[in-house]
Amino acid sequence: MTNKQFQTLFCRIAIALPLVFSVSCARQAQAPSSETASSSSAGGQAGSEQIVLRKMPAGKEFSGFLKDYSNLKPNPNLDLNALTFVRADEQKNLHKYIAMIVDPVQVYLASDADESKLPDKARGVGARYFHRALVDAVSSAFPVADEPGPLVLRLRAALIGVDVGGEIAAGDKSAASEGALDHAINIGKVGVEMELVDSNTGEQIAAMVDRENLGAGAEIGNVNFSRQEKWAAAYEAFNGWARHVRDFLDSAQELSADDAKRADQSYQPY
Repeated sequence: MTNKQFQTLFCRIAIALPLVFSVSCARQAQAPSSETASSSSAGGQAGSEQIVLRKMPAGKEFSGFLKDYSNLKPNPNLDLNALTFVRADEQKNLHKYIAMIVDPVQVYLASDADESKLPDKARGVGARYFHRALVDAVSSAFPVADEPGPLVLRLRAALIGVDVGGEIAAGDKSAASEGALDHAINIGKVGVEMELVDSNTGEQIAAMVDRENLGAGAEIGNVNFSRQEKWAAAYEAFNGWARHVRDFLDSAQELSADDAKRADQSYQPY
């Protein structure tokens, strides 16, 4: 790390530390333990919450989940098939925020998907796993908070284009009967829509739409799919999308020349 980079980092930490501490304390007091969260999210358990399924509008490119799509553009700084937006406003930009709330992931079915073939236990399987993957991906960049605040972002994410696959073979059901699904969840053509909004005002600060055709084999056939090699393509896809979100954050967090200059000017050594 160069001296200039260290100075910039020092300034950001010095400004952010008091609020980070208060947000972290609030989280420890209110949030469930990581072990509990892991068992309900990362482990793929059905959980007690009901997942509300929505459908993609027929013939539309986007789901309507994001607050605004008009500013999305290809991003030459990212090596993936994504459209992104980062707000450049001096008062409202990613550099001003120091913590993040990660909302539950929403699910949009393909417009022609048969919702009746997805029982309650199947509806949130991928969404819960993806939520945990997002928390793991962003937590080293932003402390994860539970309450909104003036310097807190809210991460909203949705899986779009989820479809119903074929019936699960009897052999696969008997090999892992606990949590087995009757019909596979097909994520071969699924994409991700994500945005970061101000947790107080709801203003969109950044957004990304990531579309990758995963192809045949990207299916989920069991509630505990992340523990079974047969469904490896599915959990690798969710982990990959979470890494893409982190790559996007890292790219957007790089200080512009003007921001770096202001940080250097504000640095006061002992």
